Amino acid sequence: MNAGRSRSPKSGRTGVVAAVAGAVVLTALTAPPAQAAPTGLAVTDVVVNKGKPIVVGTSDIKQPSITFRITFPPGYTTEKPLMYDAYPFLYHGTTAAKGERGGLRVGGWVCYETVARSARCEGTMFIDPRYDLDANNDATQWKIGLALRLYKTDGQLKAEEFKTAPGTVQLKRWGKATVNASPEPVKKGKKLTVTGKLTRADWAKHTYTGVAGSARLQFRKKGSSAYTTVKTVKSNSTGALKTSVTASVDGYWRWTHNGSSTTGPATSSADYVDVR
Repeated sequence: MNAGRSRSPKSGRTGVVAAVAGAVVLTALTAPPAQAAPTGLAVTDVVVNKGKPIVVGTSDIKQPSITFRITFPPGYTTEKPLMYDAYPFLYHGTTAAKGERGGLRVGGWVCYETVARSARCEGTMFIDPRYDLDANNDATQWKIGLALRLYKTDGQLKAEEFKTAPGTVQLKRWGKATVNASPEPVKKGKKLTVTGKLTRADWAKHTYTGVAGSARLQFRKKGSSAYTTVKTVKSNSTGALKTSVTASVDGYWRWTHNGSSTTGPATSSADYVDVR
């Protein structure tokens, strides 16, 4: 059963997609100037990405899950979807009313009426970093806004209000790590130099740039499935990592970074070193 909304990433405008019987599409009609008044609509229990941070890179579209519940005032039901508009969105740095226009929206969702005048809704957000994120300070806690509107039978706006739901959603910049161990092969007991680099998504430049932080150098012996941490190293301002260890047995080396409040975790691929 499919129902929901389509979205044009460049314009940020929404359009209605046909609903299948038994489901309701929450619409976004072109509204006249706002009429601040209670609507009687309520959107509650909003959960985005199952409560986990959303980590976004520089190009790939992210569609984290969203669930919420909508409760209707008397006279409104899921059978009259064109009479109301009630949906959550994410915003920061402004008010909910202003945040709707420049915030992060739901890409599509479907609602099922569970009891009289109450429906459970589920869908996905739509985040395209090329259009929706243009500054690195977007890596922060986003508030959950609610846009609520009632319409008259002729399609004119009857009442409109904006609210902020409880809770926040953390957006983070995607992190990456690389590794290189040399020389290869290496004699047993000799020094092995392990280098690498930590980078993260730069939403202003739409590329990955170096980041200073701590990374753990880990080793997995040939034939084993478990990594152990050998030491912790801090990268420089450009993200470069470098350290040395004593070669003892064949195995795999990698860097792993836990991330931060603004950057997602990162683990490099493994570099195998033959010890002779």
